[in-house]
Amino acid sequence: MAGTTIEFFDFYIYANAAVLVFPSLFFAASTQSTEMLQSLATFAVAFFARPLGSAFFGHFGDRIGRKTTLVAALLTMGVSTVAIGLLPTYQSIGIFAPILLVICRFGQGFGLGGEWGGAVLLAVENAPPEKKAWYGMFPQLGAPIGLILSGGIFLYLSSTMTEAEFFDYGWRIPFLLSSVLILIGLYVRLTILETPEFIENQKNKKTYSCSIC
Repeated sequence: MAGTTIEFFDFYIYANAAVLVFPSLFFAASTQSTEMLQSLATFAVAFFARPLGSAFFGHFGDRIGRKTTLVAALLTMGVSTVAIGLLPTYQSIGIFAPILLVICRFGQGFGLGGEWGGAVLLAVENAPPEKKAWYGMFPQLGAPIGLILSGGIFLYLSSTMTEAEFFDYGWRIPFLLSSVLILIGLYVRLTILETPEFIENQKNKKTYSCSIC
């Protein structure tokens, strides 16, 4: 639940920024409506990346372990999110600003794709036989908790800062704050044991060796 909360927090702070600040900071179009549509198009990129991330991390999760791939998924999301908070705007680097934004957004979707299925699998495979459904419920709570936290922090910042301050640096705070949350998530992930089912499969040689790892 901790990991999925952090990842969905990262995922949804982009949604808030895509509506509030990205249109004017990362796009140069003839009308505000066009800028908004371009910004929302970058938001949609993650939904195309999620299935790819799910297949990629699922593939390696069966070969090198659920725990390892979940750490990799969390880092993919974390690096992409913090990078967004550091991106220069269109005024600084022109067309490269939205290009870099799209790359980072793809990374967010790719990481979340690996997180979603992997976290549920880790929880269920570590659960007692009679409580698998109950344990599998907790990763699902990450989506609504992350949504509430992301909307809450943008509401707080926009209400306590002037518009100029918010557009200058305030919008970057949630993305940079994600670095702290990622460290917490990594601590949780690194202290969790590998699932008994994966360990048993390794002993029985039911997993395949990874030739590139």
